[in-house]
Amino acid sequence: MNKVILMGRLTRDPDVRYSNSQTGDQLAIARYTLAVDRRFARRNGGDNQQAADFISCVAFGRQGEFAEKYLKQGTKIAVTGRIQTGSYTNKEGQKVYTTEVVVEEQEFAESKGSESGSQGGYEPQAAPSPDAASAEGFMSIPEGIENDLPFK
Repeated sequence: MNKVILMGRLTRDPDVRYSNSQTGDQLAIARYTLAVDRRFARRNGGDNQQAADFISCVAFGRQGEFAEKYLKQGTKIAVTGRIQTGSYTNKEGQKVYTTEVVVEEQEFAESKGSESGSQGGYEPQAAPSPDAASAEGFMSIPEGIENDLPFK
């Protein structure tokens, strides 16, 4: 199985080009790079440090058109797709190997108004204390979020 799920921010606006498909129609090909956070802990017990991997992505057809119309540098998106490898010979005669994610689905990972925030629209809440649970082990729902629950 070859399935990739990524969430990150575009490092620059997508590079979109059009080529002719087999039916003679124009086919959108969008290329962009996602900066995907990678967290790791120091071996000597230090704080977690954060780094990023820069993943090349390519979207064809309608996905490419979507990228051209809606995506821009800094946009946080979630992508599903597959890894594809390839190679070519450059102008100097050297063989160059490539790895990229072929995008099958892409969607926004934060609301439009929160793009400037580093939390991706998520505001962490303080964890409720264990004594807030009832005798049956269930906690009451805090006021004001009843309509935000995914279930009723």
